[in-house]
Amino acid sequence: MQRPLLDPGAADEAPTAPILTSYDQERLILYIRILDAAAEDVDWREVAAIVVKIDPEQEPERAYRAWETHLARARWMTAHGYKYLFTGLPH
Repeated sequence: MQRPLLDPGAADEAPTAPILTSYDQERLILYIRILDAAAEDVDWREVAAIVVKIDPEQEPERAYRAWETHLARARWMTAHGYKYLFTGLPH
């Protein structure tokens, strides 16, 4: 397993693969931060700027899409992806 990065940037879209990817492994902390922000009802623009590192003022569509897809992937991780972390299944 790859080590999570402490403060990574994010791609324009999160992966949609049905298995855990290297990208997912590196961004576990990013996913946790996004989930925490969603639980606290933090505005997506703030999350995009601080966590996803895309300025919503400069690039609103790109920032929203990156935030939206990473939130969806973070939720997938809580339902399915985490299993790969514990089972040692290939990814």
